[in-house]
Amino acid sequence: MSEQGLMSELERLVSEDRNPRTTDIDLLPTIDVLRKINDEDSGVPAAIEKVIPEIAAAVDRIVGAFQKGARLVYMGAGTSGRLGVLDATECPPTFGVPEGMVVGLIAGGPDALVRAAEGAEDDPKQGMKALQDIKLTADDVAVGIAVSGRTPYVVGGLTYARQVGATTVALSCNPRSVIAGMADIAISPLVGPEVLAGSTRLKSGTAQKLVLNMLTTASMIRIGKSYQNLMVDLTPSNRKLVARAVRIVMQTTGCSAQQARHALNQTGNDVKLAILVTLTGMGVEEARNALGNAGGFLRKAIGERTL
Repeated sequence: MSEQGLMSELERLVSEDRNPRTTDIDLLPTIDVLRKINDEDSGVPAAIEKVIPEIAAAVDRIVGAFQKGARLVYMGAGTSGRLGVLDATECPPTFGVPEGMVVGLIAGGPDALVRAAEGAEDDPKQGMKALQDIKLTADDVAVGIAVSGRTPYVVGGLTYARQVGATTVALSCNPRSVIAGMADIAISPLVGPEVLAGSTRLKSGTAQKLVLNMLTTASMIRIGKSYQNLMVDLTPSNRKLVARAVRIVMQTTGCSAQQARHALNQTGNDVKLAILVTLTGMGVEEARNALGNAGGFLRKAIGERTL
């Protein structure tokens, strides 16, 4: 696309507009600059609230994919790509899921996480290749993340995802975007112009982070990765997480720290199993079988009423 054509496209994007509330921001003292930023940020949750039905539809598709052993795949460029990789990377320790169940792809590859590779987003073929390289299937869910909704890397990826029959989700911050028009589900929180025009790592990035939090957290809850509001499938991979695991067993069972540690030792640091063993008096293998029969839902294995 020519420079003139690109400028014309950007002219139509809400995320590229100048914000009339911050035109004097370069004249303000530090505290007032921060207040302006904070005032703008405060409207992001309201924008998210308006697209909760679309987020819910995406979560239901993701849950269906997980139940078939398939994957959630994020793809984006720049800030959007980094946020997707961040969310994917945090799922294994938080929810005890295997590496690769949630995948984050960024234009320019892993180096782009720590070093700007802005030109990498301009090639739709690279988006297609990224999904080909991970062998995307019809059972997977592909989420294209692009504030503008027009990033070629993401457009190429979603085009390929549609070709293989995968569920496609578009996350953008502009109305009627290109990717919204090509996806099965379009999530478009409209947060308006940024404090600094076009700096979409600000409100738009915050909105994307909130939506990604919701997609994975709600999906993991729906497949049994929590008990009440506790992370009972976390992987205790460092001292803090080991201490958290002990506290979770104590909180759910009322046992002492010593009893919680003993149960975790018995179960190989499996928090869910440790809770079940402590609450029911089952042996480890009996508890493991009970959890399996309950589909991994701790409430059901304990015998509590579930939906």
